[in-house]
Amino acid sequence: MPQLNPNPWFFIMLISWLTYSLIIQPKISLFIPMSPPSNKASAIPSPTPWTWPWT
Repeated sequence: MPQLNPNPWFFIMLISWLTYSLIIQPKISLFIPMSPPSNKASAIPSPTPWTWPWT
């Protein structure tokens, strides 16, 4: 069964991880979001009670 032979798949996995960790990941880690999160306090909404018609 050819899918049990690890030789070609191990090489593909190794090259994929090396590509990701050495090329793609440093470029992604330099990404700066366009709108950074703000430090504003979130307003707590005051819920209005629901009036049920059968009560």
